[in-house]
Amino acid sequence: MTPSDFIAAVAPAAQSSAAKTRIPASFTVAEAALESGWGSSRLAAEGFNLFGVKADRSWHGPTLTMHTREFVHCQWVLVPALWRHYPDWEGCIDDHAAFLLGNPRYRPAFAHTTGEDFARAVAAAGYATDPEYANKLCALIELHHLADLDKG
Repeated sequence: MTPSDFIAAVAPAAQSSAAKTRIPASFTVAEAALESGWGSSRLAAEGFNLFGVKADRSWHGPTLTMHTREFVHCQWVLVPALWRHYPDWEGCIDDHAAFLLGNPRYRPAFAHTTGEDFARAVAAAGYATDPEYANKLCALIELHHLADLDKG
């Protein structure tokens, strides 16, 4: 899937979510692109799982079993894991929005209306261990003109 195809596929769900949650669609699409390799990950292709969310005990929906690499006893090993399987992009994006809305540490992000500022706030709250995470999201937003998705 090309970046343009990916944006066209997930943008409607991101914009629908933004209307309900105030999470900028530009942020959601950029994060989904980064996390899923523009929809090329097996999780995205088979389970509409754009953000690599595992199925923990709180998940009561369908699952997909796939191997993941874990560092165990000083070495990398492949272990089976259960992942959330969504019916479509909207289900995935709505679940991700619910996670951000329900976690108090991300509350400061909701003071921001642009995707770039939202990305910086989420990263500052500890969303990812990659110190360049916000910069990567901001670069995607700029390069692919994703801020246009935030204009009503």
